[in-house]
Amino acid sequence: MSQSGDILTVTHLRAYYQLHGFGVERDIRAVDDVSFAVRRGELYGIAGESSCGKSTLIKTVVGAIRPPLNVVGGSVSFSFRDGKKDIYKLAPGEIDAIRWSRLSYVMQGSMSVLNPVRRVRESFVDFASRHMGLDRASFVEAVAAHLARLHLAPEVLDAYPVELSGGMRQRVTIALATVCGPEFIVADEPTTALDVIVQKEVLGLLVQVQRELGASIILVTHDMGVHANVADRVGIMYAGRLVEEAPTAQLFSAPRHPYTAHLIASLPRIGDKTHKESLGGHPPSLAAPPAGCRFHPRCPLAHDLCRREVPPMVEIDAGHRVACFAATGA
Repeated sequence: MSQSGDILTVTHLRAYYQLHGFGVERDIRAVDDVSFAVRRGELYGIAGESSCGKSTLIKTVVGAIRPPLNVVGGSVSFSFRDGKKDIYKLAPGEIDAIRWSRLSYVMQGSMSVLNPVRRVRESFVDFASRHMGLDRASFVEAVAAHLARLHLAPEVLDAYPVELSGGMRQRVTIALATVCGPEFIVADEPTTALDVIVQKEVLGLLVQVQRELGASIILVTHDMGVHANVADRVGIMYAGRLVEEAPTAQLFSAPRHPYTAHLIASLPRIGDKTHKESLGGHPPSLAAPPAGCRFHPRCPLAHDLCRREVPPMVEIDAGHRVACFAATGA
């Protein structure tokens, strides 16, 4: 259940991979003029096909960027309990102070987080010890108690990552991201490479942690079925831009953007043996995207205006925004 107010506000965010070499300069417009907000206590889903900019967006949101990725415009502001913070106006020390304690990140792929040659215990020390301010014995005791709440035995701390199953490693990364009690959690494809049973367990664990902490979550996954089951609202990305956003039930029952409609129509349904049509064409190059609506080369509803102008995000119903001239009657 969402509490009042927004904890995250992203305004006209632009983040490009700026490549320079061999006399050639080009910008990969991975996130190009994206605006949205996440409410307190909300689980906000971000969906879209591979290479649409989902992971780049959330890296930018948490300030985890390195060249050649650069923020070239817009703002990312968090309203934490101790005040409002524009993440790109903070000094490096201030960002370090809020990371993990206020803002945490469940990265894609557990082995990207856990050092394969160090015991799990040391990863917790590296990430969380200084934020919790406890002596070594008290810290280990607090971590073991947190693992127990997440149905993990304390012996996990003595294991090397390779000794754990994929599902256990993913649960450990969730424990790592939440042990400091953050207000905002970003989860990037947390169920990738897991079988459906383990996926359900991991998602259930994430929702359980959210409720216990009263935290807000951005959940990134291309799996629309996951969003249908756990998200409060969903934003759909295509070619670096947000093209539709709505409460989950409304988005799935009445999608207004042709791309969203295709994603939902492609979901398998029990007993449905009808042939699923693939979407023609391919996503555009983000180094040289087409003029106008970036979806127009693949859109069955495209007309001249779509090829000339960028459709603005328009609220067509309460909480339902869409960037599509066909949907807004233009």
